Amino acid sequence: MGMLQEFREFAVKGNAMDLAVGVIIGAAFGKIVDSIVGDLIMPIVSIVVGKLDFSNLFVVLGDNPQNLATLAELKKAGIPVFAYGSFATILLNFVILAFIIFMIVKQMNRLRKEEAAPAPAEPAPTPEDVVLLREIRDALKK
Repeated sequence: MGMLQEFREFAVKGNAMDLAVGVIIGAAFGKIVDSIVGDLIMPIVSIVVGKLDFSNLFVVLGDNPQNLATLAELKKAGIPVFAYGSFATILLNFVILAFIIFMIVKQMNRLRKEEAAPAPAEPAPTPEDVVLLREIRDALKK
């Protein structure tokens, strides 16, 4: 029964719950970033570059006796391809995701600094014995 209790305490700890929530939100956030890249950014990039579908950019490394034209057909046939278009899309997804996470962390750090900055405290009153010693010192100087 001790191991079950220990597991329950671990599972409901703040860190384990935070991690679970983070993974779930991260998965959903990844879908949002995929949509941003695929539906908003890549069409703009394709206007500049002149190609709409980056995922179908590749170089055939082996023989292509059937003259297959798409990446999916080539992979299914087992023909080696250098699929740089898919890599470019995934790399762009990563850069956008990293930038968005950077901005979120930067904002959170800024908010934490504002919360953590306490108002300047008034100096503590000088103890009475110190005040008396100062008066004695000043009187002796005269």
